[in-house]
Amino acid sequence: FGLGECGMETRSFSAAERLERLPISGYHRIIFIIIALAFFFDSMDLAMMTFLLGSIKAEFGLSTAQAGLLASSSFFGMVVGASLSGMLADRFGRKPVFQWSIVLWGIASYLCSTAQNVETLTLFRILLGIGMGMEFPIAQSMLSELIPAKRRGRYIALMDGFWPLGFVAAGVLSYFLLPVIGWRDIFLVLAVPAVFVLAIRFFIPESPRWLEQAGHHDEADKVLLRIEDRVRTSLGRSDLPEPIRLPRVASTPGHFFSALRQIWSPLYRQRTMMIWSVWFFALLGFYGLTSWLSALLQQSGFAVTQSVYYTVLISLGGIPGFLMAAWLVERWGRKPVCVVTLLGGGVMAFLYGQSAVFGGNVSLLITSGLLMQFFLFGMWAVLYTYTPELYPTSARATGSGFALAIGRVGSLLGQLVTGLVFPRTGQGGVFALGAMCFAIAAGVVWMFGMETRGKTLEELSEPVVVTD
Repeated sequence: FGLGECGMETRSFSAAERLERLPISGYHRIIFIIIALAFFFDSMDLAMMTFLLGSIKAEFGLSTAQAGLLASSSFFGMVVGASLSGMLADRFGRKPVFQWSIVLWGIASYLCSTAQNVETLTLFRILLGIGMGMEFPIAQSMLSELIPAKRRGRYIALMDGFWPLGFVAAGVLSYFLLPVIGWRDIFLVLAVPAVFVLAIRFFIPESPRWLEQAGHHDEADKVLLRIEDRVRTSLGRSDLPEPIRLPRVASTPGHFFSALRQIWSPLYRQRTMMIWSVWFFALLGFYGLTSWLSALLQQSGFAVTQSVYYTVLISLGGIPGFLMAAWLVERWGRKPVCVVTLLGGGVMAFLYGQSAVFGGNVSLLITSGLLMQFFLFGMWAVLYTYTPELYPTSARATGSGFALAIGRVGSLLGQLVTGLVFPRTGQGGVFALGAMCFAIAAGVVWMFGMETRGKTLEELSEPVVVTD
């Protein structure tokens, strides 16, 4: 057997050294599919408001500002969920927080189906947002810690690609079901995938990197032995490559707020300020636009089914966008792809807004909309890849969670600002504002971002002396 086939031989190596030497196998792909599907269902639930907002607005007789408040309620919950889940996952582990997040959004989606007034619907959407806000940073942290560095960027970018797929699926579901069963029963349908948590309980391991840094060395070794055995079985071979020594990062088990202090330490302070700024402006622009695509089309004179159809059609541009980003992040690097997608999305958003102003030509709307979603969903793929790479294992979920939480603050403001700006400036002003936000985010990455392509998570953290 090669080195690593016996527990006594591998215990002298760190979790990162044992994980990084593993070839990508069917076992890795199973983990990816399970995490990505959970991400898909969450994204589908979040995106559904884009397609249902017009019907809900009409049923409850909401003003544009009130509709904006309802649409933003999920993002308020996501601020809370993302902030808490990161610290919980860095203190108590990735897997339990990931499981409970899915249970919470499943229950909240069911409750949305029972809402009889806008006040209770808003409350339930906040609960739904807390569940979704908890899941997103944990999903990217788990995947980044289980996939070797040479494929890490591609897999996380592909995971994020399940967001446009969820967006399209939400549109298709609402297009066919909304005229038949109404918006309440659509929320009921979306609660069903919460049973998916059972698959996670059995197939997803706790992160060995987290177990090791938290001081649970024996448990980390047991999990690693199971992972190594399943990789061997998946590959149909009895040996694995030998581990290679990597920079070691000190174990930092601590109290609930240790990770929060760490992301603001001198080493990580600039990274934190940079990524918080990018998430804030990128999501302010993105959700200020996309959550209103269907409603704005209806405002421009399209029927409900027409507006849903065109919104789904436009969203299809996101599929090649995230696929291209998943390829480029390992060829160009995270930083240049992030800048290009943000700038491209900004230009196309501006053109989309102007096409709506000058006659609402359908061909021009769809073409500029497709290109806008191509760049913006590529942007999502890069941000989800880039963010967890900036922090050490002891603070990765916290760093990712707070970055997403700041982004959700931008989402929240984007919804409200759009509701206030649209009556005064029309679609042209709304999309020009979104374009400006993307340009600011691109400038921040260009000036202050670091490149992480091809480096292990430990190389990107503060190393300590390795002793054999």
